[in-house]
Amino acid sequence: MFTISLPATSANLGPAFDAAALAFPLRLTLTAEPAANYKITARGRDAKLCGFPSGDPQQHLILSTYEDVLAREGRAITPLRIQLKNEIPIGKGCGSSAAARLAGIGLAVHFGKLKWSPNRIMTEASLREHHPDNATACWLGGITLARMEEAPRNASEHDTGVLPHLEVVRVVPKGKWPLLLAVPSQPLSTEEARKVLPKTYSRADVVVNVQSSLFLLAAFFENRGELLRYGLDDRIHQPYRSKLCPLLAPLQELAADPASGLFGAALSGAGPSVLAFLNPKFPATKTRLRVAAYLKTRGLKAELFLTAIAEKGAEGLQRKKQ
Repeated sequence: MFTISLPATSANLGPAFDAAALAFPLRLTLTAEPAANYKITARGRDAKLCGFPSGDPQQHLILSTYEDVLAREGRAITPLRIQLKNEIPIGKGCGSSAAARLAGIGLAVHFGKLKWSPNRIMTEASLREHHPDNATACWLGGITLARMEEAPRNASEHDTGVLPHLEVVRVVPKGKWPLLLAVPSQPLSTEEARKVLPKTYSRADVVVNVQSSLFLLAAFFENRGELLRYGLDDRIHQPYRSKLCPLLAPLQELAADPASGLFGAALSGAGPSVLAFLNPKFPATKTRLRVAAYLKTRGLKAELFLTAIAEKGAEGLQRKKQ
């Protein structure tokens, strides 16, 4: 039997579009063993979406990734019996697709006996995600900064052994960084969120994002949450996605009040969830209640998760069958 567990992630972090992400401890965990036919038993959040009602592996992101990697590497495809527990909101900007793809890749590496390095695994996931931020944070945990050269071919065709170079830095922030994740009831696909982005940007907007990204890093390295007032300023994606993500503007407005207990707020991934950075000098439970009350005055509701940056990324464990 083989078990792999992967954390949720929040990408972009305001201005660091497609370049930075952090992991937080909502997890996708699955245990798999060889079987005569595929079977998935799912429990936890969005269990129906995680299940296998179609019976077609290509209609399930974990299994389609698993089969595709093995087929491309010339390895036999072994059906699996999988027990799956999910805590990650699906389709809501919390890295569920990155976790699913990395789970499929992890299964392929294990059952296909592929001798892949962590960088090779993250590169494969980044190609499939079309950006490296979520994939690297999910695999390594913590905060990651990632850059990947454009792939010579798309993910389904890069069978020549020529892969883009992936460079990853794992950042350990100084001090404590409590977080509040606000999750709405309705999902938003990354494809829809990408459609509203412009194809070109002004020099002024690009300069602001470069400046903001540097302040974002300074906040983490210097344990200065007040710098997020500048470090979360974004002109690349959030202004365009705000109309699709109704929680963003109210939480940004609330964070502008120093007494709110929020240092700042940004879209989690492509949205619609919002990640808020909390001032540790304020009791987190009271800040959560303040946020819930504020959203209620705006006619909005959300699940509010008090969380933190997850130090652990992917965890895999081979076990003997009992």
